[in-house]
Amino acid sequence: MGSIVHVLGARPNFVKAAPVIGALRAANAEQAVVHTGQHYDERMSEIFFHELGLPEPDVNLGVGSGSHAAQTAALLTGLEGEFTSRSPALVIVYGDVNSTIAAALVAAKLHIPVAHVEAGLRSFDMTMPEEVNRRLTDQLSDLCFATSPEAVGHLAREGVPVERVHLVGNPMIDTLLANLDKFDTARVRAEHGLPERYVLATMHRPANVDAPETAAALVRHLHGVADLADLVIPVHPRGRANLLAAGLDDHPGVHVLEPLGYIDFVAAVRGAAAVVTDSGGLQEETTILGVPCLTVRPNTERPITITHGTNRLVGFEELVPAARKVLEAGHVDASRKPPLWDGQAGPRIADVIMEYLGDQPA
Repeated sequence: MGSIVHVLGARPNFVKAAPVIGALRAANAEQAVVHTGQHYDERMSEIFFHELGLPEPDVNLGVGSGSHAAQTAALLTGLEGEFTSRSPALVIVYGDVNSTIAAALVAAKLHIPVAHVEAGLRSFDMTMPEEVNRRLTDQLSDLCFATSPEAVGHLAREGVPVERVHLVGNPMIDTLLANLDKFDTARVRAEHGLPERYVLATMHRPANVDAPETAAALVRHLHGVADLADLVIPVHPRGRANLLAAGLDDHPGVHVLEPLGYIDFVAAVRGAAAVVTDSGGLQEETTILGVPCLTVRPNTERPITITHGTNRLVGFEELVPAARKVLEAGHVDASRKPPLWDGQAGPRIADVIMEYLGDQPA
């Protein structure tokens, strides 16, 4: 059958890959993990391998940061060498980071089949690098694994053949549900000196943090939220300098933390009164945990979280009044989950992959 190569580059990839790798391991598939090193900070990368039970990467390309062009060029060169030497039967890519599109492009040009986990998500905002990456990756993929019904519809409208598309559920939620008993909010509060009631925030999107004047405006509104309840913010490497220069930690109610590992981070989310974010995956995790989420963006590629009633899009000016409203309302009902968000996406993906590879000519 040949080997299956997983290409991982950033925190969300690791969380999505863990259940897929585990299910393929149970099916006795030959696998290799290529870590591109797009996230190279221990707290943003290696700790996730340990916490999620992922196998040590077979190789780390160590591409690091840089402009989109420089980083993608390094990824293309490094991945071409890996795929040429390994001759995989299938390359699996995750999400929408630069590692995702680079791996899909290299594999397609080498005539290696590509599977895209989390296919079909669309924000319809081409100013977002992630939107460019996910659209192109889906066009290059032989297997498109969708997490939600609307993702299937997006792929159909873009002309992706129906036989390539599989609605499988959300592997990120597999990982969340598998680790529920490890998310000890009391321990995280004690270790980091957090108050009993707090809002958790994460901010890293270029549109929010790259320009100093925008970062300063964001900080003013985050301080407004901190006037309502303590604000806990693990600061992503991207935007750290601009946010701190704008005085993020000048407010007595703001608790600035270093990036957290997966277990500690989700434990902190689980214990939050509300979440303020510009992340994609966190919109999904809060949906399952029943924590109200305010997404500081004009759009989202995960509209199912909005129709489900757990997430709301807000602009800077809307943030404080929206935070006041959700803090007064309290947690939301998490008993009803989106379709197939049941912890079994990994096995469904593995079943499709094993059948697909079994049908390929030797």
